[in-house]
Amino acid sequence: MQTQAMQAMIRFGLGRRGREPLPDDPAAWLREQLAAPDGARFPAGLSDSADGLIRLRTQRRTKQPGDPLVGPAFHADLLAQMTQCLASDQPFRERLAWFWTNHFTVSLRQGGTRAVIGPYVREAIRPHVTGRFSDMLLAVMRHPAMLMYLDNVSSIGPDSPAARRAARHGQLRGLNENLARECLELHTLSPAAGYTQQDVTSFAAILTGWTIDMRADRPGFAFRPDAHQPGVKILMGRDFPPGEAGGVQALSWLGTHPATYAHLATRLATHFIADVPPPAAIHAIAAALRQSGGDLGTASHALIARPEAWRPGTKLRQPFFYAVAALRALDPPLPGHAADGPAPDSGAAPHPPAAWLLADATRTMGQPPWDAPLPNGWSDRAADWAAPADLIARAEWAYRLAGHDVAAEADPLAIAQAGLGPLLRPATRAAIRHAGSRRDALTLLFTAPEFQRC
Repeated sequence: MQTQAMQAMIRFGLGRRGREPLPDDPAAWLREQLAAPDGARFPAGLSDSADGLIRLRTQRRTKQPGDPLVGPAFHADLLAQMTQCLASDQPFRERLAWFWTNHFTVSLRQGGTRAVIGPYVREAIRPHVTGRFSDMLLAVMRHPAMLMYLDNVSSIGPDSPAARRAARHGQLRGLNENLARECLELHTLSPAAGYTQQDVTSFAAILTGWTIDMRADRPGFAFRPDAHQPGVKILMGRDFPPGEAGGVQALSWLGTHPATYAHLATRLATHFIADVPPPAAIHAIAAALRQSGGDLGTASHALIARPEAWRPGTKLRQPFFYAVAALRALDPPLPGHAADGPAPDSGAAPHPPAAWLLADATRTMGQPPWDAPLPNGWSDRAADWAAPADLIARAEWAYRLAGHDVAAEADPLAIAQAGLGPLLRPATRAAIRHAGSRRDALTLLFTAPEFQRC
């Protein structure tokens, strides 16, 4: 049972935090997290998306050099969400939040997303991780972060009043297909569904007018009728009416399509079970989605019911989750983790050193959160994280962590036994015992194969 309890914390969670109690019934512990409301605690004063857009608007209007308004709020949100990872007593829910954030990647590398990317996770992802996928899809597609990242704010129907007006002034305005293409390819159907380029173009026309009203008192999503392509559109043989309703109907249809369920099941199984997941697991999760109308909590139940999901060591931890696990094992104090903590721009320091260490880790190991190179997000496959340079970067970070103040009182062998339990190999235990220093022993633990895998 202890092996399963440890596996529940490692495979489905974020690693054991210090000596936190092991669950007597690991599967029940995971199910309880799915049934409970999101217990994430964030400092009061974090910006919502409207606040973020106001900061961005003011910064642009006043042409302030640097990033004086958006930057502090962004860092406060990033560190608050990292602190949540380190402190969470609902690590399965936390893993799911990061999984779905990666599925619906918004990156800092495009547009003004820095102002709204933190609120995006809290507003569009977290509320839906155990709800209906179609609800999450609609929330994501209407969120300013996604509309900015995939350029839908600049998409205009070629036959719309806005396009004709622009043409009279010698300007050429038209469709931007980025959001439609990525939604079909990455977020819902996947190319296996057999959609065509014409379907991408038609879906982009359906989504014209979905934009952001930056002039509003509280900026946010807006439907702009004069930028919308008029007329009925056809997507994969189905008619969708003009107007905002057409987009809502199309997303509802895509979010409950069998091909979408198969795609989501494959993504979940690849993340939690194996780089090449067993077809039986994919089929079981997809069936759970079909039978429940796309309920993600039900899909998560199907995931933890699969025996393959409990086999240790079949996945390499991504750098971010690896660093989270190492820091949770050290169990550093997290004094800034309070719902009534200081506002992000109050001048106080609401975030503990561990959150800053995690931020440093993500940069040095090549996986800074919310900064994926492409819309397909960070890879779930070991081959993309196990190049010699990647493993050297892990070892170097582990050595720096082992020498940090947060590890000053650490007992390496006790941490190894607490964090890995029966998964700790005798060879690693012996190496830790015979290490020349506490720092060397901790480095050996954090670079051991069983610690790097999940």
